[in-house]
Amino acid sequence: MGAIIWNVVTWVFGIPSSSSHALVGGLVGAGLAKTGGDALVLTGLLKTVGAIFLSPAIGFFLALMLVLLVSWLFVRQTPFAVDKTFRFAQFVSASLYSLGHGGNDAQKTMGIIAVLLYSQGYLGGTFHVPFWVVISCQSAMALGTLMGGWKIVHTMGSKITRLNPMQGFCAETGGALTLFGATWLGIPVSTTHTITGAIVGVGAARRVSAVRWGLAGNIVIAWIVTLPAAAAISAAFYVIGGLFG
Repeated sequence: MGAIIWNVVTWVFGIPSSSSHALVGGLVGAGLAKTGGDALVLTGLLKTVGAIFLSPAIGFFLALMLVLLVSWLFVRQTPFAVDKTFRFAQFVSASLYSLGHGGNDAQKTMGIIAVLLYSQGYLGGTFHVPFWVVISCQSAMALGTLMGGWKIVHTMGSKITRLNPMQGFCAETGGALTLFGATWLGIPVSTTHTITGAIVGVGAARRVSAVRWGLAGNIVIAWIVTLPAAAAISAAFYVIGGLFG
């Protein structure tokens, strides 16, 4: 509930916050409300907090490097030819980014559902993720993407910086590479943070003034607030739930 309510609030205002860190905040808030600080596993929590800053930085760097590389490779092409090429290439980069999104984000929700089932004895003696949990999480992510949070789409696509097809390809590819690396290392990162860093990177590659830094700063503030806000909402729901227990 902590993650859901925070996600809805940021969606209404068109703020691209992290559902991943909202989910982590929800876990932390419920754990603190139940047993206090002993509930926290600091190694995992610090790894997640560190990723808040590292994932957009890595996405920024990779996207910036890709823009420079692609610009050099296509320097002799006309703008029309470049746009035509990357309109098709974006299908590949967007698909890779979506694969990275599911490979990292969906696993967190699967983990929470599976640990709930395990704690109540529904998985037997061995912890595992049932296939129906996998399909349910994948279907929910696909349905949510299909329905579209268009305010957030508008913010990412045009409010931070204007993206042409080549820049979109570089941002998506840089974001996808970051997500694949984080998933391989077992680090829960935010796809939102990653792609925002990548978009800022491609905008800055064109010129620094092409990025709306004020908006980018507001997004960063939302990132910082997300975890404690979701934790507070989660703790409140734990207390309310205890009144009916």
